[in-house]
Amino acid sequence: MPDAMTDRDSPFMPGPRLELAGAPDGPLAGLGFAVKDLFDVAGHPTGYGNPDWARTNPPAAATAPVVQALLQAGASLRGKTKTVELAYGLTGENVWYGTPVNPAAPDRFPGGSSCGSAAAVAAGLVDFALGSDTGGSVRIPASYCGTFGIRPSWGAVSLAGARGLGPSFDTAGWFAGRASVLARVGEVLLPEDGGAPGLGPLLRVDEAWINAVPTVVVALAEPMLALERLLGRALRVDLAPEGLDAIYEHFRCAQAEEAWATLGAWVEATGPEFGPGVKERFAAAKGMDPVKAAAGREFRRGFQARMRALLAGGAVLAYPTSPVPAPRLEASQAEQNAVRERTMGVTAIAGLAGLPEVTLPVGRAEGAPVGLSLVAAAGRDRALLSLAGQLAAELGLPV
Repeated sequence: MPDAMTDRDSPFMPGPRLELAGAPDGPLAGLGFAVKDLFDVAGHPTGYGNPDWARTNPPAAATAPVVQALLQAGASLRGKTKTVELAYGLTGENVWYGTPVNPAAPDRFPGGSSCGSAAAVAAGLVDFALGSDTGGSVRIPASYCGTFGIRPSWGAVSLAGARGLGPSFDTAGWFAGRASVLARVGEVLLPEDGGAPGLGPLLRVDEAWINAVPTVVVALAEPMLALERLLGRALRVDLAPEGLDAIYEHFRCAQAEEAWATLGAWVEATGPEFGPGVKERFAAAKGMDPVKAAAGREFRRGFQARMRALLAGGAVLAYPTSPVPAPRLEASQAEQNAVRERTMGVTAIAGLAGLPEVTLPVGRAEGAPVGLSLVAAAGRDRALLSLAGQLAAELGLPV
């Protein structure tokens, strides 16, 4: 992070910092956190990454329950963080408020849409940060910025008081610099696990590894060996004979339909200005063919059943969080879109099936961080966090 950080470089929203003291004691006492600017804090605007949204919506009347829970657990709020406009993007670019610097790779994007939260943790400005994940918006910035991150099981953490994008995909996730802090936040926010206490066997998802560039595969080789020391030799599986491109397309169509149903009325009434890529995504969402969206929803139902059967006994999927390191800041819109499509074929696995996914900052490729993802059955979030802690200790990562 630059010494003379400007508002446009910063992970935090411009202007006076929103700070609230946590309870004097509790399981998170002494920890500082940040909140993505799509979660409400009473009496303050929720900007959702776009000046027209901030202008046309009143200050929040109440604080989002998830934020309230963290404050009551003793953590102190240190500020609101930047997000991609209306959370509809994976690079982390925001032309209005500035794109946060990626502290781990300043020449590359931080990842979105929870860009500010990831950057704040990576810079050591807070112990953990709250984000949201619809199509990869916690997992990808965690991988790009070199932090721990979790997308919980869908519905495990309340999104009341949070702006939506695709409600049947949206989740409230978080970032941390240490595995133990990631788990401590989970103990406050997550319900108790169902099912047997242990996890295993380990499943290596062939499609996701083939999809990754060679430098990422090499960087994750030793972490995979360490994971095998914990869970036994990995079994190779093919999750989607249809191919990752088909998974991405079904996810894209079903999620775009929801995005327009959620935000289309505001877009039509307001006529907001959007930055590069966001305008095009909303135009595509508006024009989404209902037949394609219906096919996406139908595929999703079958895919969820497939994943329930595969993971019911405690199996864990492992694959690269992102197939490539973060794009460079000078990457063209076409190059960014290519990375987005390649990436979301993988992030859609947990996204379509509503599964918990933890990403660990296990290595570097091409001079930038890359993450390894662990995925378990829905409702096994706490067991997954425990496994992530064991792997972090095995690899000598911050625990």
